[in-house]
Amino acid sequence: MITVRTPAVAGLFYPADRQQLAQDVQQLLAEARPLDVTPKALIVPHAGYIYSGAIAATAYATLRSVASHIRRVILLGPTHRVAVRGLALPGVDAFDTPLGQVMLDTTAMNAIAHLSQVTISKEAHALEHSLEVQLPFLQSILPDFTLLPLAVGSASAEEAAEVLDVLWGGEETLIVISSDLSHYLPYTTAQRVDNETIQSILKLQQPITHDHACGGTPLSGLILAARAHHLTPHLLDLRNSGDTAGSCNQVVGYAALAFVEEDAYVTRAR
Repeated sequence: MITVRTPAVAGLFYPADRQQLAQDVQQLLAEARPLDVTPKALIVPHAGYIYSGAIAATAYATLRSVASHIRRVILLGPTHRVAVRGLALPGVDAFDTPLGQVMLDTTAMNAIAHLSQVTISKEAHALEHSLEVQLPFLQSILPDFTLLPLAVGSASAEEAAEVLDVLWGGEETLIVISSDLSHYLPYTTAQRVDNETIQSILKLQQPITHDHACGGTPLSGLILAARAHHLTPHLLDLRNSGDTAGSCNQVVGYAALAFVEEDAYVTRAR
């Protein structure tokens, strides 16, 4: 019998009803206006869909033309509830959402098991939303894939980059980094701070600090890996909760970026 991580934020961050969730995600993807790129890696936000779903959809919509080639998703996101050392695997066989089960990639897990920074923590994953909210988008855009989810706690950018390098693969492997940007700043302050963070990412400059992005560690790890593998980041969308569904007094920043091979041709999709 397989062990399954059950949804923790269905009905809170996104609809718990299967039909409503499928409809909402498809609508967000249909309304997205992505760049015409072939991503190796994506940066996506992880708030409730009413706040950041449209921004995340802009990233996931870039996968339409290559979805049939992607067979494995490496998903990294920060821990919000349980402190953990290193990058934690969930210790289960599958993740469940209202759209169905996603099997975890045993081969990928075995490939990184020897790394000292890789641990196992069911507790770190049990209530963590940064990874879970990405799954309905992935299930809606990819026909068939396995998942390697890592909850990133106290770790260095170099440790995260080492994990990514081991798992890099080819066109069958997609890397997704889940992170919001600044938290609870006034609207105009958040715009300035988030623009500074985005410029650092676009220039492949790290570290990205945790007060600028809750997923600063996996973001910084991706930047190091992108340098080594000659990827170029492209900004797809940058907004905050004041632009979507919240007050402008205290906002949370959201960005979508795609990392592509340096010779990729970029045009605005029609």
